[in-house]
Formats: sequence, C-alpha cells, structure tokens
Amino acid sequence: MAKLKRKQYDALLEPLEQELVAMARWARHTGARICVIFEGRDTAGKGGAIRAVSQRLNPRQCRIVALSKPSEQEMTQWYFQRYTAHLPAAGEIVLFDRSWYNRAGVEKVMGFTEDAKVERFLKEAPTFEKMLTDDGILLFKYWLTTDQEKQEERLAERLEDPLKRWKLSSIDLAAREKYDAYTQAREAMLAATHSDHAPWTLVNFNDQKRGRLTLLRNLLDRLPDTHIEPPELVFPDLEHVPIAESFCVLQPIKEYPLD
Repeated sequence: MAKLKRKQYDALLEPLEQELVAMARWARHTGARICVIFEGRDTAGKGGAIRAVSQRLNPRQCRIVALSKPSEQEMTQWYFQRYTAHLPAAGEIVLFDRSWYNRAGVEKVMGFTEDAKVERFLKEAPTFEKMLTDDGILLFKYWLTTDQEKQEERLAERLEDPLKRWKLSSIDLAAREKYDAYTQAREAMLAATHSDHAPWTLVNFNDQKRGRLTLLRNLLDRLPDTHIEPPELVFPDLEHVPIAESFCVLQPIKEYPLD
C-alpha cells in the first residue's frame, strides 16, 4: 500500500478534526467523561496519535497525561492511586500517553517489579476498569502495533535527529533486545484485561498516518451521536475605527523577511 502524501493525509484528517471538535462540544454539553489510553512499543507513534486527537481541542478540556516513573511515596501507594487523580471530570477528555498498563509492559519486561505484582495487576485491572465504566466514564484502550523492522528504523532516526534525540533513552535501547519478551507480555496482558466493559483495540501503526486516521475513525464511531449545534454568536461591527497597538513591539529580524 502506497504511503499517504502529506496533502492527502491532511485532506483526510480535516473532516475527522471537525468531528472531534463537535465531539468535544457534545462532551462539554452533556458532561461526558472520556478517557483514552494509548499503549504500544517504543516509537509506535503514541505521541503523534495523541496530537491528532488533541491539537484542535481546547487544552482546558482535553488533557494529556504522561506520568514519569513513580516517586518513593507513590511506590508505597495502591498501584492505581496515582492514576485516579488524572481521570476526567464532567465534560473532560483525558488522553493517557502510557497508563497503568506500564506494570504489565515495561515494568515486567525490564524487571522493574516482581512477577507476583504483575499477576496481581492483571487480576485487578479489569475490576478497576469496571469501577470506572460503571461510574459512567467512557474508557477506550488502544494498542499501537509496530513491526520490529519499523521500530529499528525509527529508533535510528531518533538517534540521528537532534530534534528527536530527547525521545531516546538508555531504557529504549535496552528494550530493543526484548522485542519477543514484549510480545509475550502484551499477549498475556490482552488475555487478562480484554473485557466487554473495557475492550482493547489494536491498530496497525507501521504507517503512522494511516494508523492515526484509523484510530480517530474508530474512536469517533464508538461514541454516541455527538451532534450538538454550536451556540449562535452575533458579531456586530465595531462602533469606531480599529485601534492600532500603541506600545513598542519587537520588530522582525532582518534575516527572516515576512514575504
């Protein structure tokens, strides 16, 4: 399948963005609470998928949650505790860039936690998510799939590109040798936590543009009818000539002409 050119992608993305804006208006109007989890291997494209959802939405309504490793205090808490503080309130959309499923993925594969804690997590996660959905939260869980060959290409790109170098860590490099282990951990996670109330959806992200479009279409199709007419706004003419700014402003740098 041929790769989408940028203009083709933008043309296909625009109507989905319009639907996302309408969905956000519906969520605000109805008080819906929407929680979307993005999981996948390193370089799968989670950040780009999250931006595709959020970039046209009000950041006060649509929040991105990307937690760092737990603090010493958080490590003594109930495992799910630090995530509950970030769950959506009425009218909010929360996008988790990785989530409580860290325990079944990187923590398990890289040996950051004991196997017993992983097994306990796999038993508790469906119950935790049932509590969320029973309380009315709309929960969507996406796993972005990536072949190892494609992952290797993207890791090399991050290493060579100074603008993407920050995305690459020693943990990412160590995880390269554990592709099969991550696959086994993912399959165990899916078997234990795929449920009627909180199913997993796997999306092919070998082609990230097509993956984003597929994910957005799936997310929008799984929500109820979100059509809410926008409020009518009157835009009257000013009763005076528009006023120019009167204070000193920084002038454009000569090396960067406006034309």
